Amino acid sequence: MAEKITLYNYYVVFNMDTIYNAFYISVTKTIVIVVTNLFFTSMLAYTISRKEYIFRKFITTVFVLTMYFNAGLIPNYLLIKKLGLLNTFSVYWIPNIVSAFNLIVMRTYIKTIPESLIESAKIDGAREFHIYWRIVLPLITPCLATIALFVAVGSWNSWFDTFLYNSARQDLSTLQYELQKLLSSTMTAGTRGAPAGINEAGRAGTSGTGSGNVTTPQSIRAAITIFTSVPILLVYPFLQRYFIHGLAIGSVKE
Repeated sequence: MAEKITLYNYYVVFNMDTIYNAFYISVTKTIVIVVTNLFFTSMLAYTISRKEYIFRKFITTVFVLTMYFNAGLIPNYLLIKKLGLLNTFSVYWIPNIVSAFNLIVMRTYIKTIPESLIESAKIDGAREFHIYWRIVLPLITPCLATIALFVAVGSWNSWFDTFLYNSARQDLSTLQYELQKLLSSTMTAGTRGAPAGINEAGRAGTSGTGSGNVTTPQSIRAAITIFTSVPILLVYPFLQRYFIHGLAIGSVKE
C-alpha cells in the first residue's frame, strides 16, 4: 500500500471534547505562573541583593538548601491537601511563586547594577519599592525575559501536577494532561491490536474510520508534539526582541 500524507491525526486531536477548555486553562495557568513568579522572585532577589539587609545570607541559604533536599511526593501531596489547594486552580501557581534557581540567577544579575544608581535614587527620596519597580526591573529586562521563557516552557509542558492535584476536576484539566490521556489511550489501543474504527479514547476515533484513515500511537504522538510545540515557538520571536534591546531599556530617562 502506498503511503500518503494525511491530517487525520490532527482531526483526532482537535475532535476531543475537552481540548478547548483545557487549552484555555493551560494558557491562563502559564500566564499567571510567569507573572507571579517573575514579580515575587525578582522582588525577593532585590531584597537579598542589598548589603544592608542583615538576613540576606540566611534567606539565600534556606532557598539554596531547597535545591538539594526535597521532602518527596507524598509529603508534598499531604501539604497541598492540608493547605486546601487540592482541586483548585491555585494549586498551579501558588507553589510556583518563587523559584530557588531563578532567585539566585536574578540576585546575581541585580548585583551587576551600579550601586551609584540606587544611591542616587535614595538621595532623591525614592523608597525601596520605587527603586525596585522603576530602576531595577527595567535594567534586568534581559534576565526577566530569559527566565520568563524558561518558566513558561516548564509550565506549558507540565501535566503531572494536573494528574496529581486536579484529576478530579475536569474543568481544571490542562491541555498537556488531556493529550497525555489521549496518547495513553492510543498506545493501549495499539497494544491490544484494536481494529480500525474502534474508539478507545471515548471522545474521538483514535484507531481509524470507515473511510480508511488509520492512526497509530506513533502518528498521534507526532501530532501531539507539533500541536503542543507551536504556542511556545510563537513566544520565541517576541522574547528575542527583549534579549536584543533589553539592555538599553531603563538607561534613558523618561
